[in-house]
Amino acid sequence: MVTDTKIPQQQKYVTQKVIVLDGAGFGSLVTTNRNIAELLQYQPGVAATVLSRNDANWGSYGGLGPKYNSYLLDGLPVDGFVDTMSLDPWAFQRIETHQGPASVLYSNYLSMDFAGVQAPLAGITNLVLKDRIDQPVTHVIVGGGSWNTLNTRFYHQDHKGRLHYFFGANYEQSDYTNYGTTDSWLNILENPSYKKTKLYGKATYFLGGDGHKISLFAQHTIHDGFAGRQNRDFNHGYDTINAVYSNEVNEVLTVQLKTGFRNYDRRWGEDNYPASLELRQHEGVQQKIFPTDLTFNFRHSTNSVLTVGADSQYAMYSTYAEAAGPRSMGNDATALSGGMFVQEKYVSGNWVLRVGGRFTRTSNSYKLIGGVLPGLRQQAWNKVLWSGGARYNVSPRFAVYSNVGTSFIPPAAKSVAGTLAVTDRGVQGRHGQLPNPALRPESGIGSDFGADAHFPNGAVLGVRVFYNRINDAIVDNVVSTTPSQAISVNAGRAHSYGFEIPYEQDLTDRLHVFANFTRTATSIKNPIDRDQDGAAITFVPNYVANAGLQMRLPRGVTLIPALHAVGTYFDSTSISGRRQFGPYQTLNVRLEKTIASADDHTVVLFTDFNNVTNRKYEMPWQFRDPGFNVFGGLDFRF
Repeated sequence: MVTDTKIPQQQKYVTQKVIVLDGAGFGSLVTTNRNIAELLQYQPGVAATVLSRNDANWGSYGGLGPKYNSYLLDGLPVDGFVDTMSLDPWAFQRIETHQGPASVLYSNYLSMDFAGVQAPLAGITNLVLKDRIDQPVTHVIVGGGSWNTLNTRFYHQDHKGRLHYFFGANYEQSDYTNYGTTDSWLNILENPSYKKTKLYGKATYFLGGDGHKISLFAQHTIHDGFAGRQNRDFNHGYDTINAVYSNEVNEVLTVQLKTGFRNYDRRWGEDNYPASLELRQHEGVQQKIFPTDLTFNFRHSTNSVLTVGADSQYAMYSTYAEAAGPRSMGNDATALSGGMFVQEKYVSGNWVLRVGGRFTRTSNSYKLIGGVLPGLRQQAWNKVLWSGGARYNVSPRFAVYSNVGTSFIPPAAKSVAGTLAVTDRGVQGRHGQLPNPALRPESGIGSDFGADAHFPNGAVLGVRVFYNRINDAIVDNVVSTTPSQAISVNAGRAHSYGFEIPYEQDLTDRLHVFANFTRTATSIKNPIDRDQDGAAITFVPNYVANAGLQMRLPRGVTLIPALHAVGTYFDSTSISGRRQFGPYQTLNVRLEKTIASADDHTVVLFTDFNNVTNRKYEMPWQFRDPGFNVFGGLDFRF
């Protein structure tokens, strides 16, 4: 069952390819940088590029860059850069990755930080929270590893009558290590230590049956440390709230009202390196986003569903600097969007047909740009989007499907206003985003076609072909590495196409294997700028390959090796100024030994061997993987 129309649906009635990761299996997946994106890195089409334990993922999805896959928390949008670092996956029942341009039911996410607005053109990733609790469970991990890393995780769930709840905490500290390239702008001189604390919980009250309920989820994350020099401290705080009311009024009508709050408060110190290590100033970003969604589902004709609804978002974004005097504001902007959507999914025999549309209005208001009143105070866009799809279930074991849809991304405030002044270009010590007030919005169309086959021997084999086209693509170009500076530009018409081939099989009751391969080709056509004409879309590797197995050995031992291989990609659409990264391969191995097992408790000793071959490959903005490391501990369940 997956949340295709915002209500549970069987996968055979879904037009797009949906990959489901069950929360019970998260423990077998190695997350070297503690980022949710790493849970997905062995799936076809995903190239996770997590810069460090203190930084975001800049990987690609389905042949497009990181901002073209929307992340959702129980159907409400979250940030694919920040919240994947902040949220704790122990709160999730499962993770669904809906591949391809199939959804008009979800809006863009109005983030103005990192790569800006995020759209579901390449797909969506829905982080589904636990809801109904069947039995009480307590889960504790105590572990440690390389770089004096210490970690403790706690989780408890239970129910009392109609009230079902869970809560948990996660604390980690580490001396960490140098994650910058030689002579990089990061200039890490000491171990860049950090402390990260996550507190979260959810309560669901069933007003009557499974379909009538109200729930509240909240998480608070504190991430403190320093980035390798005495005056480059950072203090980040993140808050996430989801409130949901859902009611299956009858066999036909389901009503859902969801609202939330996302708070991002990042503050860090900057020094005068290389002239001196003295503190220059503290800088910060504050962002608050309020998403709301109201959806009505009408079931008809047995398995058909008509979905209608409306959603909105309000975002506040500001940047500031604190030196010896009072705080000075840099950028101060707000964004507001409202949308209405309708989708019909009609099931007739072996056919599943889907068509939908969305009207969206987005407006941005700029109070301050670079600390001064801007000439452009407000921008607004109206856009109609559409999507369609079809699936034919040839037999219970074989199906073919196809989808097509459009997207629209207005330029975010950070892209327009930057975090630096125009005069800061090339100035040592001034790291950040340069402004580009001439940015135009981008629009895109995507399509895919695929087939899935389930064989009698338990093998599952598929193929998916995709094609995406984006007009006036907004991409982040690295214009300087020392200092680290980027600028958002319109890169003409961009194309991305390729294919994915996934395979998995239970060879025996003790051996599960998987492998997948994704081949992608991208290009940009911009006859006005020869330096961009023929360039590749940034951060998208030309191939991604994964292979692994899970082997249960005698005496309670489980061995889980997984190989992740990434081809070449670039950090800029400037042919003369871009840098090439890859290819590289990383091998992670997890080893588990059950040392106690009974009906009411289990104790497992585990060790994660990360980057076994010690590949210290370079990533964008002069980050690099720190190489081989180990993490292990005891896992208690009772």
